[in-house]
Amino acid sequence: MNGMPPSRSVLVLGASRGIGAAVCRRLTAAGHEVIGVARHFPPDRLPDASRESAFTPVTLDLADLDNLPRRLLALQREHPRIDTLVCCAGRGRFGCLEEFSCDQIRALMEINFLAHAFAVRTFLPTMKSRGDGLLVFIGSEAALAGHQKGSIYCASKFALRGFAQALREECARSGVRVTVINPGMVRTGFFADLDFAPGPEPEHALRAEDVAEAVALAVAAPPTGVVDEINLSPLKKVVIFRKED
Repeated sequence: MNGMPPSRSVLVLGASRGIGAAVCRRLTAAGHEVIGVARHFPPDRLPDASRESAFTPVTLDLADLDNLPRRLLALQREHPRIDTLVCCAGRGRFGCLEEFSCDQIRALMEINFLAHAFAVRTFLPTMKSRGDGLLVFIGSEAALAGHQKGSIYCASKFALRGFAQALREECARSGVRVTVINPGMVRTGFFADLDFAPGPEPEHALRAEDVAEAVALAVAAPPTGVVDEINLSPLKKVVIFRKED
């Protein structure tokens, strides 16, 4: 035995870009089998790890909640070895509450929270029956404190964090571990459609690879312990606001 932790079969939600793509690359490089789920995998955004046999891209719309349980069950049957779930999918929308329509409120809660709850509901029973499993949730600094113009986004991340904390208590005796990672601003396409972004210097934002390293740390933890929660922040918090045309 070389002392290395055994390889795992990892399902990554939101795998086509940003943090999810970085997680796929990092875990595949570590020798794990990775199944990446995304609504669309543009050729120029495929994770580098997709060139390796250990990465399998799966096209699935996590926002289609009506069909999601059926699609997730089919995915479980196709990949019965999955023992780790990394929940990276999500989107950002910010503004005063009255600037949201009811449909926009529902859509944000569905992709940022409900889709992950549906996925855990699908894979958790098998993990419990095996006595081994790992759930990793990519939360946010927005799950730690409410912020102006973030009422719905913060609510979605608070929900995900509370969900994870409750699952940790619920699952500990069955050998299923639960980790939450709360990053501050990460320099990804998340800000492309927003009116603010991190400052331009490297210390103004985390890299997606930084968050992926935290995920790898949770995956590599021994089965007798768990990385409960990691809060990651850039060295300096600098926000720039884009002027409207």
